[in-house]
Amino acid sequence: MTESEFSRLADDTLRRIEHAVESVDAGFDCALTAGGVLEIEFEDGSVIVVNKQTAAQELWVAAKSGGFHYRWDGTGWRDTRGGEELFAALSRLVSSQSGLAVVLAPAATD
Repeated sequence: MTESEFSRLADDTLRRIEHAVESVDAGFDCALTAGGVLEIEFEDGSVIVVNKQTAAQELWVAAKSGGFHYRWDGTGWRDTRGGEELFAALSRLVSSQSGLAVVLAPAATD
């Protein structure tokens, strides 16, 4: 995949994550910067950060429980260690960090 293809795919995915988080309406603050960094802030002040790593062609997630790397496999973003799908992992991480049962669905963006 070329760098520009990766950037388009990663940026679209970050927008989808932002939309999914905002759709939950659970009091989380979510901000996406032009540099490809998405921050999900919780009521307790903790944060989950999702950012694109162009050189590695990966999306990286940093949460209280640890750091995770996701690589596009042609159909979805998969954890490079365990193979978990990105939105399933984010649902689990957001649920754990917020104390609420949260399911983030990868809906299409505008």
